[in-house]
Amino acid sequence: MKSINVKAEKNYQVKVGVDFATEIAEILKHHNKVFLIAPSSLLKKFKIKESRNLSIFSTPEGENQKTLTTLDRVWTKCAAIGIKRGDAIIGFGGGATTDLAGFAAATWLRGISWYAFPTSLAGMVDAAVGGKTGINAKSGKNLIGSFYSPSEVLIDTNFLGKLSARDLSAGMAEVIKCGFISDYKILNLVQDEFLDYEELIYRSIQVKAYVVSKDFKESNLREILNYGHTLGHAIEKDSSYKLRHGEAVSIGMVFAAELSRDLANLSDDAVLMHREILQNFNLPITYPKKRWPRLLQAVSKDKKVKQTKLRFIGISKIGKPVWFEDVSPTHLSKVYERISS
Repeated sequence: MKSINVKAEKNYQVKVGVDFATEIAEILKHHNKVFLIAPSSLLKKFKIKESRNLSIFSTPEGENQKTLTTLDRVWTKCAAIGIKRGDAIIGFGGGATTDLAGFAAATWLRGISWYAFPTSLAGMVDAAVGGKTGINAKSGKNLIGSFYSPSEVLIDTNFLGKLSARDLSAGMAEVIKCGFISDYKILNLVQDEFLDYEELIYRSIQVKAYVVSKDFKESNLREILNYGHTLGHAIEKDSSYKLRHGEAVSIGMVFAAELSRDLANLSDDAVLMHREILQNFNLPITYPKKRWPRLLQAVSKDKKVKQTKLRFIGISKIGKPVWFEDVSPTHLSKVYERISS
């Protein structure tokens, strides 16, 4: 087991290589009541049952759980079972589940303890780490939320064996992102014939932990973690979430690389590397040309937009992020043509 310390509004550990059952038993020892939130499919798959001090809430699947309706149902159950400030919530599932569970914990009784137990690769390396919690609004993804760190993030890599090939590849997009913005060794490791997932997860979390510890509330540095996400979030929403988060981010990274070639002299080889590595994991790198007007509209509502100026994260070379502070819609349109189908 490896441990990574994250410094945020409080310090907490990300533990890589733990055992699920052992950690649940340990959490139950430290709280009078524990409220586990998980998608119904996972509850059935792992046969998780309620016990004396463990209550369970079943959510819809994927992004469908990140709604005000589901959140209100969580609050109602918290009241019904008498969750108090000394109690805790566990988010058991992918990134959507830990987002929901964390926000429920942040808002119930003005904040109670919570634990992130991600079961997807994307959740392990991204969503569960960093303290961002929230739900989706009708107008966009993750527009309702808070910064609220978990007590621990607990990663059992055995869950990776339960993922579909598609979900595993989607999670790899976030791993690859960490390689492009910070750790070149990750880009070497993802090209190995046999992938060392525990090492890839550990190195990716190290990247995020460093950034989050320097800039918890995304005042500047933390924005680099959004490489590929500005267009990616717009594509994800435009697809009605039929595309996985990582699949949308994959397209967004190719777009960001092309934009970086124009505005930061990113080399042709680095741009090509984006396409080649992502395609090696069967990730999409194009999106329909006709969708651009809707995507531009969605991008204009991105959290990084300041005073109507369209802002993007790029890289000048691998491991060197740059900020594009005011990119014209005309330029964005031309770049999109190069990645559209």
